[in-house]
Amino acid sequence: MLLQTMTPGTPYEAARVDALLAERRVAARPDGVRVWHLLNGDVEVGDLREGGKVVATELRVPLSDRPDLMREVVEAAATLAEAAGARLVDPQLGRSLSARDDGVVVEQYLRTVRYAADVAGMPEAMSAGSYGALSQEPKAFQPSGRFVLIAIAAFFFLYLLVDSLMGQLNGE
Repeated sequence: MLLQTMTPGTPYEAARVDALLAERRVAARPDGVRVWHLLNGDVEVGDLREGGKVVATELRVPLSDRPDLMREVVEAAATLAEAAGARLVDPQLGRSLSARDDGVVVEQYLRTVRYAADVAGMPEAMSAGSYGALSQEPKAFQPSGRFVLIAIAAFFFLYLLVDSLMGQLNGE
């Protein structure tokens, strides 16, 4: 999620947002990344730069099976945006958010978490127990590499067999 100016093209007041974040339990780690400590977890805070200028403040929520953290982030970030005279934007949804939009954001977040767990090979994004509770979709068949190689070899063998039989029928 991003905190941006209300009007595109106007300068972003990063100092104002940073001052409000300092009042809200944001601490810097030794590696320079700022962390916003919320009740349900931590969120990384960073600056989004274009052409050397800060154009937005980025809130990075870790992928996990905790929708309560995402709800809290949406509510807290919307309140922060209102106090800073900024707007809260979810790039995945492609729109501005308010504190009432937490349901839509949580749905998209959980789809992203399921995608990371299933397709992108990040099972640590979700624990096995909660994944089954959140996912209503049946598991699709996913062939292993060995199975694919055996299938290719079988088709190749059948091709050679048919080719040999066709050659005998044609008198070769």
